[in-house]
Amino acid sequence: MARIMAVGVFDLLHAGHLHYLEEAKKLGEHLTVVVAHDDTVRMRKHEPVTSHDLRKRMVAGLKPVDHAIIGNPPSLPMYEILPLVEPDIIALGYDQEHAEAAIRVGLDERGFEHIKLVRVGGLSEDLDGTRKIIDKILTLQWAQKRMGNLGGEQ
Repeated sequence: MARIMAVGVFDLLHAGHLHYLEEAKKLGEHLTVVVAHDDTVRMRKHEPVTSHDLRKRMVAGLKPVDHAIIGNPPSLPMYEILPLVEPDIIALGYDQEHAEAAIRVGLDERGFEHIKLVRVGGLSEDLDGTRKIIDKILTLQWAQKRMGNLGGEQ
């Protein structure tokens, strides 16, 4: 039974996240998803909109997911979670900014040379990322305000 591990923030859960997890699940029989710790999100991306506990609960409810856990805080290397998950494959999302070569070196140096890295394909929809969705909402709000001003409201 191939064990797959997928990782991500999963803030503002959307179709791109679901697609990533569906593609990851196709790589094996058991999918464990590591949801980024709030402190990691703050350090690497932004202030999380939802807590890691809520993000874990949302991800755990998705059909492809067999198990969801919260990742380590940023003070611990990402490799520390591998003995707990015991993956055969780590599935990387198409837009995740992980340097595969650096991860491969890190895995090999720590005795995890048996773990495969696989980058899964993306979704062809235009709103497949949190940032894209936020930008679209802001654009629509701006357009609505502008239309209101053009319609005689001042």
